[in-house]
Amino acid sequence: MKKFIGVKEINAKSMTRQEYNDFRGWELPEDENGDDDGFLIEYINGGEANNEEFKGYVSWSPHCVFHNAYREVSGMSFGLAIEAMKKGAKVARAGWNGKDMWISLTDGLEKVDSDIFWNANNQKFADSNGGCADVLPVITMKTADNKILMGWLASQTDMIADDWEII
Repeated sequence: MKKFIGVKEINAKSMTRQEYNDFRGWELPEDENGDDDGFLIEYINGGEANNEEFKGYVSWSPHCVFHNAYREVSGMSFGLAIEAMKKGAKVARAGWNGKDMWISLTDGLEKVDSDIFWNANNQKFADSNGGCADVLPVITMKTADNKILMGWLASQTDMIADDWEII
C-alpha cells in the first residue's frame, strides 16, 4: 500500500461515543464502549476535494485517531500552511493579527496570451514564444496597506514558525 497524508479543514467537538450515538439517534452497539473519548467531526468547505456531496458530512472519531490526523488551524507549521493553501485556504501568522495580512496560493495558467501581460518584458517574451506563455503558480500576500504582493517569499523565521493559521 502507498502512504498518504491528508489536510482538511473541519469543525470538531469533544464527545464520547455514547454522546455521538445519542446525537445521531442510534442505539450503542453492545460491543462498543460508550465512554470512549472522541470527537464529533463536521467536514466544511465541501469536505474532501471541495466536493459538495460531503459538505456538512458528520462523523465520530476516537480521541487517539483524531489527534493523529488533525491539528488546530491555529498553531500550524509552515508545511501545513502550504498544504492548506493548496486546498484553497488563506493563511497568516498569528503575529500578523490586527494587520489583516494573509497569503494565498495563486494557480498558474497555461498559454496566457501576450496581450494579458502588463509587464512589457513578459509581453515581449510571450510574443516571441508564439504569442503566449505559461505562468507558474505563485504565493501572493495581502499586505497591511491593502495591496497584493506578487511572489511573496517566506523568511527563515516564517518557515520554522508554528503559529500559522487558516483565515
